Amino acid sequence: MYTCLKMTSCASNYPDTNMNREELGNIMTVRTKPAAVMVGKINGHREDEGESKLEPHVGLEFNTAEEAQEFYNVYATRVGFKIRIGQLYRSRADGSVISRRFVCSKEGNQTNSRTGCHAFIRVQKVDSGKWVIANIKKEHNHEAEASGEICPRTQRKTFPTPRSSSGGASRTGIRSHDDDSPSDAVDSKRLKREEMDGVGGPSAEPYKGLAFNSANEAYKFYLAYASSIGFRIRIGQLFRSKHDGSITSRRFVCSKEGRQHPSRVGCGAYMRIQRQESGKWVVDRLEKAHNHELGGPTESNGTSSAASKGYREEGSSMLENLDLVETNGGLSLVKRVRESNIGSDWYSVLLPYFQSRQAGDTGFFYAVEMREGKGMNIFWADARSRFSCAQFGDAIVFDTTYRRSSYSVPFASFVGVNHHRQPVLLGCAVIADESEESFTWIFQAWVRAMLGCRPVSIIADQDSAIQHSIAHVFPGTHHRFSAWQFLAKEQENLGALLSVHPEFKYEYEACIQSQTANEFDSAWNMLMKKYMLRENTWFKEMYQNRKSWLPFHIKGTFFAGIPVGESLKPYFSNILTPQTPPYEFILRYEKALEQRHEEERKEDFNSFNMQAVLHTEDPIEEQCRRLYTITMFKVFQKELLDSYSYIGIKINVEGAISRYLVQKRENGNERNTVAFNASNLNISCSCKMFEFEGILCRHALQVFKMMNIRELPSRYVLHRWSKNAKYGILRDSDSAGGSQNFKALMLWSLREEARNYIEAGAESLERYKLAFEILQEGRRSLCWQN
Repeated sequence: MYTCLKMTSCASNYPDTNMNREELGNIMTVRTKPAAVMVGKINGHREDEGESKLEPHVGLEFNTAEEAQEFYNVYATRVGFKIRIGQLYRSRADGSVISRRFVCSKEGNQTNSRTGCHAFIRVQKVDSGKWVIANIKKEHNHEAEASGEICPRTQRKTFPTPRSSSGGASRTGIRSHDDDSPSDAVDSKRLKREEMDGVGGPSAEPYKGLAFNSANEAYKFYLAYASSIGFRIRIGQLFRSKHDGSITSRRFVCSKEGRQHPSRVGCGAYMRIQRQESGKWVVDRLEKAHNHELGGPTESNGTSSAASKGYREEGSSMLENLDLVETNGGLSLVKRVRESNIGSDWYSVLLPYFQSRQAGDTGFFYAVEMREGKGMNIFWADARSRFSCAQFGDAIVFDTTYRRSSYSVPFASFVGVNHHRQPVLLGCAVIADESEESFTWIFQAWVRAMLGCRPVSIIADQDSAIQHSIAHVFPGTHHRFSAWQFLAKEQENLGALLSVHPEFKYEYEACIQSQTANEFDSAWNMLMKKYMLRENTWFKEMYQNRKSWLPFHIKGTFFAGIPVGESLKPYFSNILTPQTPPYEFILRYEKALEQRHEEERKEDFNSFNMQAVLHTEDPIEEQCRRLYTITMFKVFQKELLDSYSYIGIKINVEGAISRYLVQKRENGNERNTVAFNASNLNISCSCKMFEFEGILCRHALQVFKMMNIRELPSRYVLHRWSKNAKYGILRDSDSAGGSQNFKALMLWSLREEARNYIEAGAESLERYKLAFEILQEGRRSLCWQN
């Protein structure tokens, strides 16, 4: 028989499969021999099926895992049970399969026919390449049958190249006769009206420890159980891994959970499933009690005919209002009719807090999206965040950490980088749902709060909803993909390919480190042709979005020096945890604000009251020490010192523009080209450090030294990195986003500075007297101004 498997394991594990690159780029088909003709080759001896009386035991050796499987199947047939392919284990080093389990077909409790039998064998791959039985359990908890045959279980791994098939294709395009959706996706296509016909029948009771092969299977089970008891269900919150963003847990709740709608009564009944290392989903939390009346009395088939019909219609109608879409690296159900994922208790906590803040801070801004009388998305920003945007809103991060963790509320933040390279808060949001409409509303609210400011660059997730929203609200902004999510998707889509072609890793890394567009296109096309990947959906998308992840594209845009492939330190760090309840949120939120403000004040004090040590007599070093904060001066100073290890050679002159080849004295392979305009002192380097980070590189500084430039032009000392780029100082109306907003920003700036002044002056009577005298003198001076 033939079974189509989605796999990431090495092709060498399946010796009967002849695979070329075209086949690997489309679909992998593994041939399994029928039990009637299986022949086991054990320890070099061939024994026909039915004649072998060899008992499995620890240490029994096989040439391949398939031989072990065939042997166990023959043994099972003789003893009187059936087997399935169980869990596999991979090497952390190279991802190859190093261990396999073959289990009794009655293992687990997902169906009525299974009894939770623990009989199994586990084979381990040893250094010689052989497979040896490492663990075994022979006892069964059920009666033996007359005969058995193998029941292979489809391995749920995704191979990178999709291909449609008449046998049925999943969203990733890879065939499976068993299940066409990822185990962590709830597949609405498999829950159409015709499948609802069986919902009204008898259903087993859910209990902790109940296991399922997929989240889809768990959903159907709970739907059937709910229909038989007399209530309806909804798909609730999901939780993600902190490491790779994959879905690790799902909740299915009573339809009357929450209080966002008059029909809901805050029912606490739910079932939560947790994904195990084996790939199965197990009920780990369960609440059966409802706080409302359930459906009418049931008939012998489990429900009344009216109730059965009603629940079928509800289930069908509910499914018709769901779309299976890609969100954050997985497939999830998204309601076409938008509903808020924000609990009503969060509105009752946040809205009074906003009102109290606004009373004491006239610059405090907040907005709540209302849809059909229901609260949806929430956005807010205090005066400090709004003013900081005028200084540090050029490069921002839309931090959605909640998406890869089990956060109780979908809390997101806009974060920038201040003049000390510290994270600075530029606004917060609570997201009702992960639709394009929600993200668009949040970005538009941010623009309104920031008085029309639009960033040069933004780091955010790569989901299509976020991409489209950014393109709509920030049309000229360079969107760079979040590092954590991009790496997770990269591992997911390259894993199978690397297990078959380990050399691909080095060719791929060399390709993405290309320095020019032509160099990248040439290397990319070679990879696509060599590994038959031209029709691979993921690689197509990555090429189309290359400006959002390729280093040489990213380095041409200002990102405040946030390294490629890395993330900015979270603003709220460990203060806001995934399980922070609503009543603690405000206290922890304000604690984080105060902690960050104190860190900034400390660095401001150091920059104005301490001096870094000079290491050269170059007047440029003294100039930058005077202007930069201590943190940024150290970055510049390192580039200046390193420039002494480089030499420059003039290679071309075109009018006033001279080009230099700058290379390291002891390493000729490290070369960069610098263009210098003698008429206006403009300079640019092929390394793009100034464009990306706002600090001149060692190569440009070397050319300045060669040209005897003893003071940097002011355009190469960015104000955002200077000591004066702090909260409370405005340079001109341009820095405020326009003259119409200038007065408001001046008021906020003076108010913040006055607050600091008052705190310092009230520490003692002597300080108070001095502060009062200075204040009076300052007021008299202002009166003399025109």
